[in-house]
Amino acid sequence: MALFGSPRKGGNTDILLEEFLRGCLEQGASCERISLCEIKVGGCKGCDGCAKTGRCVVEDGMQSVYEALDRSDRIVMAAPIYFYNVPAQAKAVIDRTQALWSRKYSREDTEGRSGFAPDRKGFFIGVGATRGKCLFDGTIYTMRYFFDAVGAEHVGTLVYGGVDDKGAIRDHPTAMRECYESGVEFAST
Repeated sequence: MALFGSPRKGGNTDILLEEFLRGCLEQGASCERISLCEIKVGGCKGCDGCAKTGRCVVEDGMQSVYEALDRSDRIVMAAPIYFYNVPAQAKAVIDRTQALWSRKYSREDTEGRSGFAPDRKGFFIGVGATRGKCLFDGTIYTMRYFFDAVGAEHVGTLVYGGVDDKGAIRDHPTAMRECYESGVEFAST
């Protein structure tokens, strides 16, 4: 499953994700791609309803994301970096996986706590315009906890800073090859 967290189609994040997925598909993987800016997902209400049921009580586009997550054994999130984190569309989805965290960790029943495949894996691809040395630090922590919430081992991260103009990532000396090779490996493990 590929979660595309950028509002800009055809931009640097989109290019990197497509190269990663090309590597996956060439290994025989099938992939469902969800463009997060095309679905309506509201923020977490902090109502604690998921702690009781293991399900989010808010009915919106996140329901289709939950269903796709349930079907997936590999999850890649690709997002640009805005103000040192993922855009609002991606962050809303991440926050709403609190329901999955609750299902996994806080509910009193211990049978089938997560319901996820035991070998589920997660990968993050990020790209940002600035060259700040800490540009990706907070996002990488966020992604580690996101993958934990969805029951995936965070097995890889590729991040690229100093890339601003649409399509400029193609001029990066290693990005395209790294994304393709990482996709091949991700689908092979």
